Amino acid sequence: MTLGVIRSVGERAYLELESARLFLDAGLARIESPTVLLSAATAMLRYGTIAAGLRLSAARYGGRTALIDELGSLTFAELEDRSNRLANAWQARGLKPREGVAILARNHRGLVDAVFAAAKCGARIILLNTDFAGPQIRDVASREGTDLLVYDAEYAHMLDEVAPLRGSYLAWTDEPNENSLEALIANGSPAAPPSPGVEPKIVLLTSGTTGTPKGAPRQEPKSLALLGGLLSKVPFRAGEVTECCAPMFHTLGFACGMLTLGFGSTLVVRRKFDPQAAIDSIARNKATTVIAVPVMLARMIDLGGKGVTGRDLSALRIIFVAGSQLGAQLCREVTATFGPVVYNLYGSTEVAYATIATPDDLAIEPGCVGSPVLGARVEILDDAGKRLPTGKTGRIFVGNFAQFEGYTGGGHKEIIRGLMSSGDVGHFDSAGRLFIDGRDDDMIVSGGENVFPAEVEELLYTHASVREVAVLGVPDEQYGARLKAFVVVHAGQRFTEEDVREFVKTNLARYKVPREVVFLEELPRNPTGKVLKRKLLEA
Repeated sequence: MTLGVIRSVGERAYLELESARLFLDAGLARIESPTVLLSAATAMLRYGTIAAGLRLSAARYGGRTALIDELGSLTFAELEDRSNRLANAWQARGLKPREGVAILARNHRGLVDAVFAAAKCGARIILLNTDFAGPQIRDVASREGTDLLVYDAEYAHMLDEVAPLRGSYLAWTDEPNENSLEALIANGSPAAPPSPGVEPKIVLLTSGTTGTPKGAPRQEPKSLALLGGLLSKVPFRAGEVTECCAPMFHTLGFACGMLTLGFGSTLVVRRKFDPQAAIDSIARNKATTVIAVPVMLARMIDLGGKGVTGRDLSALRIIFVAGSQLGAQLCREVTATFGPVVYNLYGSTEVAYATIATPDDLAIEPGCVGSPVLGARVEILDDAGKRLPTGKTGRIFVGNFAQFEGYTGGGHKEIIRGLMSSGDVGHFDSAGRLFIDGRDDDMIVSGGENVFPAEVEELLYTHASVREVAVLGVPDEQYGARLKAFVVVHAGQRFTEEDVREFVKTNLARYKVPREVVFLEELPRNPTGKVLKRKLLEA
């Protein structure tokens, strides 16, 4: 029984049928030749969902462009061939099913090749965060069980102490050698690799914004409703073009990258995010979809009108955003620049997806994260586990088809009646739209009053002088706790500590006014845009 989702066999049947209908609408399901059907079915039985998606797209659209990166383009047939060759080369070097393939790479073909090849080997695919420091990389690689390592040359200096049994291989380098992926692909057998006998497993890492990153493994999806949930809110279509700005080691970028290729759409990636380069690429490739985290959208908006002037963005239908809180003000700015195309996903590495706000939702409530997707349940509970009424703030619990299995090193998120804690607090409005009020461990009690820093952040972000802001609770001898604001001001603007306090006092209750304000050049963030609170507290 899936976590807290399915209440009856009839409900499960409805979800699968509705998902199938959404597949038809998206252009995914169609009459196929026996050859295509046999190829896809064989791949599903041999390798599981991820590899089968590529095999199906290669059979359907072999000559269509699958991926564009800084080295050029690859077709679906070429991607399929490359992953076969790489999987065979790794198996020849001893890689066995269930062994760990750790990937430390930016967004480019090497990461994609490695994921599909590892899937065909039945491996545990461990996606490492490219923003980790050397000690974190070594600790995580050791803890998660790295039997084979794929990495970009720029990270070589951090990997001296990592010596996987099956070897280390360069995914991106200016000087190809015998241990580069390109060399293995060139010399590997193009035949379909033998079935590993087990399905691959994906290990995504938590953000580690407040502590050590944890491995959050999950099985490949077994239900159509996993994708049906997304399609119930977002009009993804087969055969389009997706510009993936979000890092693919993160849940958002990885899931959307695999989804894009499975849909027979073209995936456009770049190793490092540059806001103007991204906008230019969207126009040049006539992208229909952009995958991004909020801070990337903020950098695009910072360019002003000149960033989009003269660029044809008429093909753009979807800006799919997640990873950290979008916020009402940024939502308004992105909509004003790109049009009503923003879809705001709420979820986490552990619970996967929960709700999605559509452009219609955001036109009414730009600060919301929408309503639950097909197949998901979201409830607001008090500390005793009792369901709270509409409008009341409490802990957010989620049930769906894609949640993680528990942390690699042990432990799990709290589960109540089959629903898993997201770690956030929030409330529903009368229209069923969810609002995130903060992290459940962020709330402070200041002078006897409950305060969520996120509310103060959201207000300060609306001020014309503020480029970025983060508000944290810190200990206070007199009040128990107090708010401390970290503010980045737009170039050429003047905004003082007194201005901050006065602006908050004018708009919110007095006890929500930050008692301390620190001005910074920029906020420390991880690649998915989340503010690194531990670094702020050290400042």
